[in-house]
Amino acid sequence: MTQHRNLTLVGQVMFGRGAFGQLDAVLSPNRRGEAPVVFLVDHAFERGGDLAGRVPLRGRDRLIFVDVSSEPTTGLVDALRDRIRTEIGKVSGIVGIGGGSTMDVAKAVALMLTNPGSSVDYQGWDLVQVPGVYKVGIPTLAGTGAEVSRTAVLIGPTKKLGLNSDYTPFDQVVLDPDLLAGVPARQRFFTGMDCYIHNVESLQGRMMNAFARTHAEKSLALCHEIFVEREGWDADSDEKLMMASWLGGMSIAYSQVGAAHAMSYGLAYVLGTRHGEGNAICMQALEEFYPEGVRDFRRMVERSGVEVPRGVTRGLAPERMEKMVDVSLGMAPLWANVLGDGWQAAMTRDRLRALYGRL
Repeated sequence: MTQHRNLTLVGQVMFGRGAFGQLDAVLSPNRRGEAPVVFLVDHAFERGGDLAGRVPLRGRDRLIFVDVSSEPTTGLVDALRDRIRTEIGKVSGIVGIGGGSTMDVAKAVALMLTNPGSSVDYQGWDLVQVPGVYKVGIPTLAGTGAEVSRTAVLIGPTKKLGLNSDYTPFDQVVLDPDLLAGVPARQRFFTGMDCYIHNVESLQGRMMNAFARTHAEKSLALCHEIFVEREGWDADSDEKLMMASWLGGMSIAYSQVGAAHAMSYGLAYVLGTRHGEGNAICMQALEEFYPEGVRDFRRMVERSGVEVPRGVTRGLAPERMEKMVDVSLGMAPLWANVLGDGWQAAMTRDRLRALYGRL
């Protein structure tokens, strides 16, 4: 008998310009007495803009700026969990405001407030056993799909791997395209490429099905429109990238990503490469897996004027290269999506090492 997945999706979603202004109304029915809401906000907003001042703090609510200048770690999540337990106690919920890293931290902290041990214990698939506290995601970047995904990706002591579970998705997401205004073009491009690569990998993967294809094809079309067909960037582009991100994240909910993501996890663990940029770096060497996807990717790079780093593994110490290979080969479901059952025989250490050498 075919085993079908019973997906857990985001509980509620609000979309539209100015939607952030309704956050207080969204949170009100989910408050539990005097228990506060904790807002985890990307530290970029500590340095400028008025977003932090618009957060609807009430009573004992707390706003904590989260430094995500590097990929988020299990140590960061555990420290935030401990700080909240010590300084605040019981909470009504966690709200993550920022890019994919901030939203992943918020999802992970919400889970760790109710699950024992360290977040390291839950890096993998379906290891989380207890629902987290109420959690809300509000993206200020578009492309990662973190707002809709069932994972919270963290770097741990030995690997980069997500807390993949049915308890990970947000209970509420607020999608406000106004929050994307002013994102630097380079950052916007790499988060957009994360979305584009989600679609390419899922559409070319072994786990493809009509559910995933429907979302991926529409997301891919939106990416092509805004990164290839349009001459400039405007407010409509922000809206379309926000929806492409949502659909791209949904495309992998019932399928899986592939080679670029599997390799980028190794880059992130060893070199600290940010996720979207890492995917783009890896995509340059993956013509054998995604010939049309790489061709269009190169067109997008050319039109964007953004330079994708090259030579990042040149001169890398052998032990660091081997660790990179270890981390990547640990992403078994991703390689299975690319190469099918028995993928270990097809993606040998030598082959993967050679691919990394091309970066």
